[in-house]
Amino acid sequence: MWEQDYIMRLIGDMIKFIAKVFLGKSQISYKISYEDEHSHTDLLHKQLLELIELGKINEAENLLFEEMDTNNMEYLELALDFYQRLSKLNDDFLERNNFSREEIIEGLKDLAKEFGLEKLPFS
Repeated sequence: MWEQDYIMRLIGDMIKFIAKVFLGKSQISYKISYEDEHSHTDLLHKQLLELIELGKINEAENLLFEEMDTNNMEYLELALDFYQRLSKLNDDFLERNNFSREEIIEGLKDLAKEFGLEKLPFS
């Protein structure tokens, strides 16, 4: 119980830290633009949500990193939103779909490296 609480707090702190350092934001929530044409990140966001709903979390994470453009901060916001959503899923759902909270932490570390932050203070 305590370990799980610690891991969940760590994930939240990592997301907030990365968001603050790179985006200057304290809260993350990717919002789809409701213009006539959706951006690539909007379409990717929709795909990620569908894959999560289907329990294809590993596939979603792979897609996220394959499509990542580290020159575009919208991808970082999208990725942080993705990991934040995963962190809110219950343990049973994650376990049934072969994913863990530890993998969320590893994904956030990999994400930070992709955007040039080699070591998080939480590592």
